[in-house]
Amino acid sequence: MSRSGISLPHIRGGDLPLPAAWAAVEAALAHACREELQISIAVLDAGGHLLAFARVSGTPLHSIDLAIDKARTSVSFALPSSTLGDMIDNASERVRMNLLLRPDIVAMGGAFPLLIDGRLVGAIGVSGASEEEDMDCAQAGCAAICSLTELQADFSGEQQ
Repeated sequence: MSRSGISLPHIRGGDLPLPAAWAAVEAALAHACREELQISIAVLDAGGHLLAFARVSGTPLHSIDLAIDKARTSVSFALPSSTLGDMIDNASERVRMNLLLRPDIVAMGGAFPLLIDGRLVGAIGVSGASEEEDMDCAQAGCAAICSLTELQADFSGEQQ
């Protein structure tokens, strides 16, 4: 932790291809369906703009905004949303109050930053199930992007 409150990573931005965003949504959705979970899934670009979204029928309405806000939290701090929650838990009361009163900050598990070649390209956020189940679904989405970028590197002959 820095003297000013919370230490954040310094990561350069990049572009998240739309097919990768949809691959993440589809993988998270497939995981949720296998586990019989009702969730909303949002994938944002590095600027916090929605690229891809899906919602399982019957998922609570508020999970839509929570999934987007978890992803927005993750991309804006370049951290998993649960990590920010842990950092806030250990911060001063002033830091906790000011961060948690900000709109769009959801500091609980369910979102991860998406990095390709060390560049922050977006985030995936999931909401609607338990915190751990949201995280599992989001991790399935992250794994899909990793697999996709490894395949692209294999076809182009590039090293990761």
